[in-house]
Amino acid sequence: MSNDQLDILVIGAGIIGVCTAAYLAESGHAVSVVDRSGICEETSSGNAGAFAFSDVLPLAQKGMLAHAPKWLLDPLGPLSIRPSYLPQLLPWLIRFWRAGAPRRYEAGLAAQAALMKLGEAEWAGLMQRSGTTGMLREDGSLELYESKAEFHNSLPGWEARERHGIAFRHLEKDELGEYQPGLSDRFVAGAFVPGWKTVSDPRLVGKAIWAYAEQKGATFIRADVRGIRPAGGGWQASGADGREMKSRKIVLCAGAWSAQLARQVGDSVPLDTERGYNTTLPVDAFDIKRQLIFSGHGFVVTPLSTGIRVGGAVEFGGLRLPPNFARSKAMLEKAKRFLPGLKTEGGREWMGYRPSLPDSLPVIGPAPRHANLFYAFGHGHLGLTQAAATGRLVRALVSGEASPIYLSPYQANRF
Repeated sequence: MSNDQLDILVIGAGIIGVCTAAYLAESGHAVSVVDRSGICEETSSGNAGAFAFSDVLPLAQKGMLAHAPKWLLDPLGPLSIRPSYLPQLLPWLIRFWRAGAPRRYEAGLAAQAALMKLGEAEWAGLMQRSGTTGMLREDGSLELYESKAEFHNSLPGWEARERHGIAFRHLEKDELGEYQPGLSDRFVAGAFVPGWKTVSDPRLVGKAIWAYAEQKGATFIRADVRGIRPAGGGWQASGADGREMKSRKIVLCAGAWSAQLARQVGDSVPLDTERGYNTTLPVDAFDIKRQLIFSGHGFVVTPLSTGIRVGGAVEFGGLRLPPNFARSKAMLEKAKRFLPGLKTEGGREWMGYRPSLPDSLPVIGPAPRHANLFYAFGHGHLGLTQAAATGRLVRALVSGEASPIYLSPYQANRF
């Protein structure tokens, strides 16, 4: 058993924790990051690689509620709930349904848009400072629709984006091939978002940002944190191996595992886990020009430097049930129909845990009940997109600076 004395301890080395550490280290703080696996080795390693700054619509208003009855009939479809997990999930689902109420729409939209705007500016600066701009692709995205009805139903969402200054262009059927050759003839319309960006590989980007944080003085501790508690005016984090880490301040960025630790200090946050699946195919599987979004089927296809990633969808099953990789295979079969020339051999399957809150907004802010404990978790599908903004906000909180955006919508006790 050791007795480490630290200044700031960031729990979690996913992309949120890594960016938080980078911002703190840049400002001269002595910061250590603790994680059981390594830098961006779990959920942050296998996401779709998008800087989805235009994805401002809360999930409850993106058609999930309308599509849910149909989707749930297909156990391998875009939305699945493991039957054994339903009783545990029910309180989250009730809050999710309430988050979709029209009276909450504009407030949620504005809060998400503010975080996205900050995220875009902060990522541009962080990538420049860290020398990682070469890992950025600025090809835009192409969202595809299989019927005029599906396209028509998407229009309110595009109108909301337009109100927040997001540029896009709607495409007719005969224009789609210019943006992505080789598409199936089944698509009748599309939407191109020029400001949508992707990265070469999310795991490699996370590791590159960490290398920059290390240059600024950040250090890494390998430990599986199982507990946190106030201790001697500061904090103590306990590892599964009995290690005790004393710190003046803690930033909790443990993704889907964050709620368990927050509960230990009296904060009950309705965080659950949207399990996402993907398959990464070899680089030459298809000539993908930009990220393709099949919103009616809940998945995307992304060109990465390390392969073609086909994945997405939502499965509610918590942290303990084993993966169901039949879901990855089902998405791959659909992708083959949508891109008839796609070579589906030689892929690597993966499953990750998206930490999600019912209103699609993360928790960013001080712990309601304790000093020197800060929360930064629950980013759902948008962890990579919002990581730099979160790092900037945490730096402001820890340093006592003015926040660049209003933090009330992201408070832990908003529920």
